[in-house]
Amino acid sequence: MTKRVRTNTYSYHGSMRVEVAFGKKNVALELPEGPRYEVLQTRSARALNDVGKHLADALDSPIGQPPLKEMARASKTAAISVCDITRPAPNKVTLPPILERLHAAGIATEDITILIATGLHRPSTSDELDIILGREIASRYRVVNHNARAIAEHRFLGKTGRGTPVYIDERFLAADLHITLGFIEQHLMLGFSGGRKLVAPGLAAQETIKVLHSPQFMREPKAVEGSIEDNPLHQELLEIARMARHDFMLDVALTRTRDIAGVFAGDPVTAHSAGVKFVSESLLETIPGPVDAVITTAAGYPLDLTFYQSIKGITAAQHILKPGGKILLIAQCAEGAGAREFAEKLRHLTTYESFLDELKGAPVTIDQWQLEKLALVGTKFDVLFYTPGLSRAASGALAGKMCDSLGEALEGLAAGLPRNARIAVIPEGPYVYARVAEPVAA
Repeated sequence: MTKRVRTNTYSYHGSMRVEVAFGKKNVALELPEGPRYEVLQTRSARALNDVGKHLADALDSPIGQPPLKEMARASKTAAISVCDITRPAPNKVTLPPILERLHAAGIATEDITILIATGLHRPSTSDELDIILGREIASRYRVVNHNARAIAEHRFLGKTGRGTPVYIDERFLAADLHITLGFIEQHLMLGFSGGRKLVAPGLAAQETIKVLHSPQFMREPKAVEGSIEDNPLHQELLEIARMARHDFMLDVALTRTRDIAGVFAGDPVTAHSAGVKFVSESLLETIPGPVDAVITTAAGYPLDLTFYQSIKGITAAQHILKPGGKILLIAQCAEGAGAREFAEKLRHLTTYESFLDELKGAPVTIDQWQLEKLALVGTKFDVLFYTPGLSRAASGALAGKMCDSLGEALEGLAAGLPRNARIAVIPEGPYVYARVAEPVAA
């Protein structure tokens, strides 16, 4: 038997220095002698040479749909759903060619609504809108933050086959043409982001989001990073997107430096599938056997603004660990825990096991799902934290696993490991799509 290994790692024996993503800058780790360190860099596709041409080709010859301009001719109004500040989507590059084609088809500026798909995240500030869209677009067009807590701003579309009540932002539904604009990366619940996610949870009311993030889906073994085909949450979101008449999507794949490596436009199902295939084949990182411990991050700004988002670095790392292994999360968490509901749950956390038990059969509450995902990892592995923006008082039972310095964190990770332990270092956390190589016949 041999193992198929596709690796973008480099290994060191002895002490070493490595920089990892942290806030808007990197932080240097001085790793002590003893373990064997394997640094997993983000595998990257090649950046496109002429992004403008590729965008034009994708919009004018889309997958499974007529050209966007042709589709828009039958419409008087259009709504475009875009990612919020927590996602590094290159909207400043991808949005202008969409707007150009809508205008060429006769849709006026005042008849286009750009919705920030916040889900249950906080609204974007005016400064953040300039970052998300570019100042010119932010000032010229009608730009609105989705508000999942305002049920009156949503339209009820019925229930899915699994019983999820579907409420979607009325401003999106009221338009003649419904477009989403995003990018594709691995996602801790959906397998991969992009496409349907810009409809729900992006533009869904909390009544819908709560069900989508209930234990019914969160504890599904297939509702994890990199899982699409058999992921019930993915299927649920496709159904919701169809109910909302998701007409057209434009997603991109990014390089490790956030340049555009691939463009996928057209039918929201087939174009997204093409993008997922490209990302999976381009970014999958395989290593020869599970490791004893992982040092991971939330990939720096903007994901590590909050502890809520930083959990993605932990869930992504679990797939390459030995049973009972150790994880160290390094994240700045400049805005602390995150939204009020999540912060409250974290502050009152006693044990991972008791939290998971509390959720069984109980009504779903906002943001319980992210802590649930952490708890599912925490019951299987020993998780440590260097998150200086998150105080011990705000951390509940996690306070005993929090470290005051990087030195203390690295010592805590090494404690109890064999001298020749294998430790994976993932400088960009959730942006590394890593798995243990599967044995194959010689």
